This record gives sequence, C-alpha cells and structure tokens, in this order.
Amino acid sequence: MGGLEVKLKGLSIARWCRLTSPTYLLDVALQPAGLLAVSCSDFTVRLHSRDTLDLVGEYQGHRGPLCGVVFSHASPDFLYSASADGTVRGWDVRRPGTAAAQVFKGDPAHAYSGFDLSCSDTLLCAGTEQVDREDSYLVFWDVRKPGGGLLGAYSESHSDDITQVRFHPREKDRLASGSLDGLVNVFDLSRGTEEDALLATCNSDSSAGSICWAGAAYTQLLCLSANERLHLWDLGRLDTEEPLNVFGAADGRDLPQLAGGGAVDYLVGAQWLEEAQKLLVVGGANDGDVHLMECSGGGLHLLKTLERGHASIVRCFLWDAAKEALVTGGEDALLLLWKQQEAELMAGKRQSRKSESASRFKSRAHNNYSYHRGNK
Repeated sequence: MGGLEVKLKGLSIARWCRLTSPTYLLDVALQPAGLLAVSCSDFTVRLHSRDTLDLVGEYQGHRGPLCGVVFSHASPDFLYSASADGTVRGWDVRRPGTAAAQVFKGDPAHAYSGFDLSCSDTLLCAGTEQVDREDSYLVFWDVRKPGGGLLGAYSESHSDDITQVRFHPREKDRLASGSLDGLVNVFDLSRGTEEDALLATCNSDSSAGSICWAGAAYTQLLCLSANERLHLWDLGRLDTEEPLNVFGAADGRDLPQLAGGGAVDYLVGAQWLEEAQKLLVVGGANDGDVHLMECSGGGLHLLKTLERGHASIVRCFLWDAAKEALVTGGEDALLLLWKQQEAELMAGKRQSRKSESASRFKSRAHNNYSYHRGNK
C-alpha cells in the first residue's frame, strides 16, 4: 500500500477545464494515445487532451441520456457510446465533429442504461431499462458484422432497469451485469443459451449500481449500491464450499475514518489498479471534496482526501497509471487533472469557480447512476 499511498497523497490540481455550458460530466474513458472521452448530460461526447484537458472535439448525435463511453482496445481511434435513445454509436476520434461511423440498434422499445465492449473488441453488450414493467434485456452485437451485427438478447435474468454492464478485462466471454432489481449476474457467453450461460447470481440487497472487476486474476467483483451499500465477492470460490462474500457493508459511507470529522456523503465508483494490485474506491462530499480509499477484505481505508477542487458532486473519475494522475468530473461542469506537483490554481481561483458554479447549478441528492430514467 505504501507506494500507492505516497502517490495519492502527493496529488494536487495540475490542470482544469470548465465546459462553457452548465453540463454534468457523467463518465470518462482514456485513450492511451493521448485523449480523454467524456460523456455529458447534454447528450454530447467531448474529447479532451489527456495532458492539458484542452477540448479537441465534440460529437453530437444521441437524442437521449448517455450511459457511458469506452475506447476500443485494439483500435483506440474508435470510441463507443450508448444512450437511452436506443442506440450504441461508434465514433472515429481522428475526425472530431463528424457523424457516427457505426450505429447499433435493437428493438425500438429499448432504452439503454448500461453498456460495455469485450476485451477482444468483437462484442458489444447494452442493458436496457425495464420494458412493459416486466423484463429488462441484455442486447448483443458483433461489431465486425455489417448492418449493425445484432446477435440477440438475454431477457430472463433481470426484472428492472440494468444499471451497468461490465465485460471481464481478460476473458472475452465473461460478463457481469447489475440492475435495480438488486441482482448482479455473471455469465459465460460461450455456453450459448441464457440459462446455461448464467454462472452466478449475487444479491446486493439493494439497487445495484457501479460494478467493477478486481483482484490479481480479476476473480473478484465489487458492487456499489444505490444506498451506498458495498459488496466484494470472490467468484474464484464458485466451485468451492466457501462463501463468495469477501467483504460487505450496509453503508460504505460510515467505514472510513476521515480527518477533521468530515464524512463520505456518497460513493462514486471503483477501479482496480493493476500496477499497485489495489482496489481504489472513490467517494465524495456534497461540497466537492474527493475521498480516495482502498477496499480489501478488511474494509475501506482512507488514503487521501482531495480538497479545493470541485464545488459540487463528483460523478466520474479514472486513474491514469502511466501518468500517475487522477481525472475527475462532476456536476459543476469541471474536468480536473490531479498530479504530483505544485497546484497551479490558487485558492482564489477555486473560490471563483465555486461562486460561478453556485449560480449555474442547483445542488441535489447524489444519484449513483450515469443516466436519468425517463418517463415510461
């Protein structure tokens, strides 16, 4: 833990970018070649420089709330985004501002609320909101096939909005999905039928929100729930008599001991840090402070609180291991780059950002999910 803790404790704001419109920043993805992709609440996808955060491009085309962005692994000039408008779109980041190079559709009644791309770059999966108050679907496409490549859908495993879909980082046929029905399902897609493919069902005891593959061999799965419950399961125990649960907490906000009597008001998400072999969980305070925590079988341990950055709720983050930098985005329309160096923004600048934010944004209760459910 020492190496990671030292790196995180030295973080300060190196760069910042405020979008010109009052927009929430919902999700962020990294292209190692030098770009950040950010999905926004105004249905746009924006491209920023990884090093300077300068805006270098923007894509429009979605007509509903976005539920994420992800770069292709083998062809990083290709970016995917999904939306409640019922489409998954592929963009060529070498041509900012152009129309989508690919558009994937399923049933017209589907509104997508979570999606991901397999590590082999061949399979897209998007989860839907609840359809007809009864079923939710996991829809699959083969990105190599012309005409949309629709393969089919799973329809029996969830009964409410699917909040997140996550492919395994190394096993192309392993998929996890979480839903408002409280279930986190794990599938082996090579087994064919939905019934045969379902390997495990874990109960989060609440509406499942963010899920994250973790562990040295990515056999662990972390789930953060809507009411800030936290569960860490070890799927490597599936063929044993051992319980899957490694750690669980009815309210993750109560676990870390914060200096000065502060509090974790909400949990943003998690990321497995391969180089450090640590599971990083990020939480926040309603005033914009960011809490960086390590999660293990022993619980949550506070590593660092980042202050004087955001002025409102943080909605997304990523750790850039190559640059040893943290990127955060929030409801204040701010994209921040934190690095181990002297802060480039003085306290007065932070105050001016906060004042501007207060005049353009209204504070509200945190929502774990990166989409807003529309009227049925």
